[in-house]
Order: sequence, then structure tokens, then C-alpha cells
Amino acid sequence: MAVILAVAAGVVIGLAAPELGKELKPLGTAFVALIKMMISPIIFCTIVLGVGSVTQAAKVGRVGGLALGYFLVMSTVALAIGLVVGNLVDPGQGLQLTDELRKAAETEAAKGGENDTVTFLLGMIPTTLVSAFTEGQVLQTLLVALLAGFALQAMGARGAPVLAGVAHIQRLVFRILAMIMWAAPVGAFGAMAAVVGATGVDALKSLGVIMLAFYTTCLLFVLGVLGPMLRLVAGVSLVSLLRYLGREFLLILGTSSSESALPRLIAKMEHLGVSRPVVGITVPTGYSFNLDGTAIYLTMATLFIASATGAPLSLGEQISLLLFMIIASKGAAGVTGAGLATLAGGLQSHRPDLVDGVGLIVGIDRFMSEARALTNFAGNAVATVLVGTWTGEFDRERAAEVLAGRIPFDETTLLDEDAPGRDASGPSAGRPDPETSTPPAGRSGQDASAAPAGRSDDPETSPV
Repeated sequence: MAVILAVAAGVVIGLAAPELGKELKPLGTAFVALIKMMISPIIFCTIVLGVGSVTQAAKVGRVGGLALGYFLVMSTVALAIGLVVGNLVDPGQGLQLTDELRKAAETEAAKGGENDTVTFLLGMIPTTLVSAFTEGQVLQTLLVALLAGFALQAMGARGAPVLAGVAHIQRLVFRILAMIMWAAPVGAFGAMAAVVGATGVDALKSLGVIMLAFYTTCLLFVLGVLGPMLRLVAGVSLVSLLRYLGREFLLILGTSSSESALPRLIAKMEHLGVSRPVVGITVPTGYSFNLDGTAIYLTMATLFIASATGAPLSLGEQISLLLFMIIASKGAAGVTGAGLATLAGGLQSHRPDLVDGVGLIVGIDRFMSEARALTNFAGNAVATVLVGTWTGEFDRERAAEVLAGRIPFDETTLLDEDAPGRDASGPSAGRPDPETSTPPAGRSGQDASAAPAGRSDDPETSPV
């Protein structure tokens, strides 16, 4: 509720005092920066615990293979829907470019013009083992975490103390995140005031058609594609799942970045009943490879620009250009403005004559980014449940209890194992197979964090 009120206040300030609204932009930038600061350690801890606790490497490969295959299919479906709607609506017809828009387009092209497949692949390898954390690159952190997880897996019992240490670090990281989340209303207020102050009402009116078409297409994809799949495969209602993730959607709406909700999605998917290994592999990977909203955005924005500039694309040109953009956008799904840079870079590489048209999108990209981020987030949440179901790592009975509100999520710690009312002897990620999951050292079937105050976990003094 605080975020909703803050967004409304930001809109009022942006309309009533545009210059003041622009000056409030650092508030939103600072909040998103705080969230992004936590992404790398959270992904590292989650993946290391997920992969390192699985005794069979084949299980990790099976989960990852299923997830990547699903991501490829869904991105293709989203691409096709965007192409169909974009060609039918043709929202850019009759628009004219101005010198101001051309200048804005050149700026965005300079930001995104160097994106290509080779750069993307080489960018997955960090300069050093530690630089993956300092540079904030999701895919680099993912690579380092997978290597660390497999190394601990190969160490067997000797790696148990390290896993226990990583588990404690994860608790610390999530507790810091819970503290940062108190600043969400302030960040949402600053971000919304800035964007409304910069664009005003006229900019929204002139480009209302493309925005309406884009929002409708995203809604069609979520309700018409993701919803039926979730019901048929996992027996879960999409509406119930989206209601369960309501706070995360409000956070994304306020920050215009799905990355701000990534840590909470990891915690909530484990609480829902998906096993830790599946969550640890599927969610971070999905943030880089499962870009349903971005696929729709790039499709419709490209067709809009081509139509507005009087240089429509043939079907072959549409497919080749958009496939390149999907590849170039990997790893930047949750970053505000990354879609615009990818759009400009793709056009610069394939159709330089269309780059001027990016200026048409600049004014409303922030508002389109909202739907893009929300669709990406919904797609990753559904993907996690589906992959968990296909691998037998999804507890449907627990999910029913959680979605019904009988097992509430602990908002103070963001850690399921510390949730009040949860059986202390239960694993933190649903009910993983005891043959493929190894509890961290220091536990004997009971979570140390759930022990009474003053109790020691030292084997010489503990009654356990």
C-alpha cells in the first residue's frame, strides 16, 4: 500500500511540478542500485546451495536442460504473438520523426550499438573469480556459482562445512535485503515523479496506441499461454499464483525493474514448495534467458518504428532482426532501459536507416518497461513451478496450503526455514528427496536458526 501511495504521489508531483519531479530521479536510482547490490551474492548463495547439496550432477543437468528448452519455446511463442499483433495493429503508420527524436535515437544507439553474439558469449566469463561480484554481471555470477557448486559437490563430506557457511551468509544477505525493502516507497516515488515530469501527458497521448497494443499483447500471452500451461501441467491456478506474488508485482511496478524482485521470487518459490535445487537453477537462469516480455517488446517496437519511418520490414527481415535482439538482450532482462539499448543496437547492426525511429520510443519506454518487467517476472514464476513439476520437485499439497494463505510467508527474514509455524525439522525448500539432498553441517535434522535463544550448536554443549 505504501508503494501504491508513493507511485500516485509521484504522478501528482510529476504533473504539477515537472522540474521538481526530474530532480527526484536520484531517489529511484538509489533504491534500484541498492537492490542490484544484493543480486550477485543472493544468486551465488542460492545456486551454490542448490547445486552443492545435490549428490548427483545428472540431476542439475536435467533441471537445467528442461529449463533452457522451455525458455526457448516460450520466447519463440512470445516472439510469434508479438509479430502477429504488431503486423495487425500497425501502430506507427502516419507518424513523422523530428530532429529532436533523431538526436535521442543516436544517443540510445551509441549505448547499445556494440551488442553482438560474440560479445555476449565472451561477457559470460569474468576477469577474475571475484570480479563477477564487483561488476554486477548476472551471467558471470551464475557461471562462478555453478563452478563452485559442482566443486563442492565433488568434495563430498569435506564440502559440508563450506555449504553450512554459505547457508549462514545467505541468511545475512536476505536479512540485509529485508532492511533495504523498507525504502521501496521512497524509490518508487522518486522514479515515478521523474518519468512523469520528463514526459508529461502529451507524450503519453501521442503514443497511446503502441502502449495499449503492447499491454494487451502481454496480457494475452500471460492469460492465454502461461495460465493454461500452469493449470494443465501443475494443477495450479495462475490467478492464485499471481495473487501470492502480489507484493513483488507492486515492487516491479514501482521500480520498473524485474531485477528488484528477483531475491524475493527465489525465497517465495522455495516457500511455495519448489525444491531448492530447482529454484536455484531455474530462477537466475530464467532472468537471463526467459525474456517473454522483452521478446514482445522488441517485436512490437521494431514494427512500430519501421512503420513510422515508412520502411516496413519483410517477414524474413523481422525474424532475423528480432532473433538477434533476443540473443543480445540476455542477461539484461531486469535492468531498466536495457530493452531500449538492445532495440537501438539491433537496428544499428541490421537496419541503420531505422535507428532514428528509436527516438519515438524513448518517451514511453519507461511505461512499456513496466509491462515488460511484469511479463518477464510472471513468466519466470510459472517456469519455476513447471520445471519443478516435470522433475518431481514440486510439493503440490504444500503449494495448495501456501496459496490458500494457511502457511504465510515470513516477510521479516525472507527465509522459509525461519517462518513461524513451520515444522523446524522440515527442509527449507519444500520436500526434496533425502537421497539427493544433503543438509548443511551443524544440523541434525533440525534448523539451527529455529533453536531456542541461548542454545548452543557446539557438539560439546548442545543436547542434539
